[in-house]
Amino acid sequence: MKLTNDSYIISIGTKNFAETYFRDKDGWVKISAKGKKFRLTAEQLLNHLLPAVAGVKPDLTWRVEYKHQKKPGVAKK
Repeated sequence: MKLTNDSYIISIGTKNFAETYFRDKDGWVKISAKGKKFRLTAEQLLNHLLPAVAGVKPDLTWRVEYKHQKKPGVAKK
């Protein structure tokens, strides 16, 4: 099991919209509710995530999913 930043997908939203955050080889990426892709720093990600986690904005929900990654060079039987 790989427990690095690129192993997770973070979703923040309400009943009307959702934004998705993940890390790729170049850094953090945000997919907006309209499907637009933005680059952001780790500090910007925390600024988006912390109000939802702290409950400051009660109608925001958040979810973190573990993304299973295939090991290179390992064939399935």
